[in-house]
Amino acid sequence: MQEIRCPSCGKTFQVDEAGYAAIVQQVRDKEFTRELDRREAELTAAKESAVRLAVTEKAAEKDRELAELKQELLKTAEKCRTQLAEIESSSRQSLADKETEIARLNARIELEESKAGSAVKEAVQEKEAEILRLHSALELAKAEQELGEKAMREAHAAELRQKDEAIAYYRDLKARLSTKMVGETLEQHCEIEFNRLRATAFRDAYFEKDNDDRLGSKGDYIYRENGPDGTELISVMFEMKNELDETATKHKNEDFFKKLDKDRREKGCEYAVLVSLLEPDSELYNTGIVDVSYRYEKMYVIRPQFFIPLITILRNAAQNALSYKQELAAVKNQERDITHFEDNLKTFQDAFSNNYRLASEKFDKAIEEIDKTIDHLNKVRDALLGSQRQLRLANDKAQDLSIKKLTRGSPTMQARFAELKDE
Repeated sequence: MQEIRCPSCGKTFQVDEAGYAAIVQQVRDKEFTRELDRREAELTAAKESAVRLAVTEKAAEKDRELAELKQELLKTAEKCRTQLAEIESSSRQSLADKETEIARLNARIELEESKAGSAVKEAVQEKEAEILRLHSALELAKAEQELGEKAMREAHAAELRQKDEAIAYYRDLKARLSTKMVGETLEQHCEIEFNRLRATAFRDAYFEKDNDDRLGSKGDYIYRENGPDGTELISVMFEMKNELDETATKHKNEDFFKKLDKDRREKGCEYAVLVSLLEPDSELYNTGIVDVSYRYEKMYVIRPQFFIPLITILRNAAQNALSYKQELAAVKNQERDITHFEDNLKTFQDAFSNNYRLASEKFDKAIEEIDKTIDHLNKVRDALLGSQRQLRLANDKAQDLSIKKLTRGSPTMQARFAELKDE
């Protein structure tokens, strides 16, 4: 993993090798030629200085050796002359021997001079051979450098040709597409780039078009990913914007910031990213990932080539903060549990109060009905007591009834009963 420090906010992000290579690539093309020329000049100057230094050192060493040899010859000659003078002054009797000795010494001197000359010649030849060898090595290094520079120039030229061809292709493609198709092509490009890495890098991520327009507007794509425990790791609202080069009214990136921020908030996303090909000549948006959070919270503007690197950067940053999110979710769950307990207690109290009120009303109604029933029973009792009194009176009247009383005032009936009695 590599670390990148944001020049705007000073925040350090960690990116993988792919993301880091993509970010380095944008800087490499500008600095390549200037760095190459500087290195070439430095190398040439260093080589020339090395050659001059080597030649100077070899020449100085050669002069020093010649001076030493000459000094040695002078010392030898001086020694010989001293010996000859001593021989001449000490005795003239052995003139022939002395002449022979002088001849021998002269021969020796000549031999010494010849040897010294051979040694000097050999030293010079060795130095010249060393200089030739150094020149050959220098020429070889220069040739290797030229080959390397030529290969690098050819590679750079091939890369530039590929980029020019890609630019020409996209310009031709944009010239043949309608405005709606241009935007859809950018969306398809981002979707294809994501799906290429979905199975390996984004296996558990959600990346789909935003089709929910119930709130009046919608973005282009929503990216969501949760942690192992279900806590949301990251969520991004994407908006893709492009237009034809021939379009009369040119849009700016900032024309879409407000709507993108509104869509992010309504869909509950943490980040908002505008993938844009608008303002193609802007040095600000061509530098890479542009943080516009000074205008709208957690919003970025990128070119399409930074689509995957930005997701990777935000995802790595979110993974570093996952533990804090989990702790925050745990605290929220505890607060939610306390809130639920208070809500449940309030619900129980309200339900109990309502049930008590209903039970109290029914109890009062039952007491009222019992009182009514008691009154009714008292009336029935009084009626029954009155009926009993009437029955007793009727019984008393029935017991008091006799034939005499029944036939009183009826001579016919008295006569008839009298006849029956007689029979």
